[in-house]
Amino acid sequence: MNNFIYENRTKVYFGQGCVKEFLTSLLKNYDTVMMAYGQGSIKKNGIYDEILNILMKAGKNVAEFSGIMPNPTYKKVMEGARLAKNSGTQFILAIGGGSVIDCCKAVSLAAKCEEEPWKNFWERKGIIDFEPIPVGAVVTLAGTGSECNGAAVITNEAKKVKTGYDYPACNPQFALMDPTYTFSVPKMQMVSGAFDSLSHIMETYFSEPNEQNVSDEIAEALMRSIIRNTRIALENPKDYTARSNLFWDSTLSENRLIKMGKRCDFTCHLMAHQIGAYTNCNHGQAVAVLHPPYYRHIYQNGIKKFAGFAQNVWGIQSGKKTDAALAEAGIDALSAFIKEVGLPKTLRDLGVKDSKILKKIADSCHYSPGSYRRMMPEEILEIFQESY
Repeated sequence: MNNFIYENRTKVYFGQGCVKEFLTSLLKNYDTVMMAYGQGSIKKNGIYDEILNILMKAGKNVAEFSGIMPNPTYKKVMEGARLAKNSGTQFILAIGGGSVIDCCKAVSLAAKCEEEPWKNFWERKGIIDFEPIPVGAVVTLAGTGSECNGAAVITNEAKKVKTGYDYPACNPQFALMDPTYTFSVPKMQMVSGAFDSLSHIMETYFSEPNEQNVSDEIAEALMRSIIRNTRIALENPKDYTARSNLFWDSTLSENRLIKMGKRCDFTCHLMAHQIGAYTNCNHGQAVAVLHPPYYRHIYQNGIKKFAGFAQNVWGIQSGKKTDAALAEAGIDALSAFIKEVGLPKTLRDLGVKDSKILKKIADSCHYSPGSYRRMMPEEILEIFQESY
């Protein structure tokens, strides 16, 4: 394995009832708490009332920051930063999935940054020489793994850029993960989140080193788990075992563990980010559309790994198949799974109606240095056109 340094400061409290059991004690040192959430689902499923009652009984001053959208915008981040400053927020409690948690981590940084945050922390990798406002997460959706890393993926609408960096200083102090909180998530949202987790793992797995290593073996087990438990959760959305497995799969996909010793290829994610920047489409669905055609473009450059993917993740027997045939069978199995679980298969399905915009999006995509082969804008455009 390559050299690495591993760091993760987030403490996870996992299991049914963990919010009621631990939240009060975790916030004992803070008087003013920003309660941040999305566009209203937690008010419908009872989570809002449960958490607000806990905060009120603990005597907290609560500043509510609501309306955080999927693909959170820089404008929304700055709104939260102003609220945090004006209310004297000492702690930010993010209640939701990856979009809410990402936005809150960005707010924690922007509220304490004396210079222009976007320029210093999103346009480029910056250095945090101050303490962001501490963040904690009550996770309600499996998908991004944002609860155990320092990344905040934000869309700058004016610049048409969606990007983020992983800053360990922005890691949540804690993550409360009650699998029953995910029971009310609509099926398509659940599947999109599960595929986002699968995508994170694949993009770490399909990168050097190619020699046998612990990170890849963990990744294979996680991919099998996501595939199996997504199928179970589709049959029974309240299967606690399946939901809890998907929850933890999501966390492990992005808590830096499987990235240790790996170069990591996030080309497909970066392409999906830019499609999202231009169209505001669902991110998990975007990577589902792009992965099969992208992998058909690059598998020859990592053929042994793709053959292993077919055998060790999808259970495809080698028989007399060549490595190339195995690799192609593995990509076909991935494509079939996408269709099986009802995810979209084309950009048009995502709502991209004008193919003329694809060149502009392709030209805006960034380079991922861990990829098996560098994608130039012309080839990215080919992938977009094949996906359209």
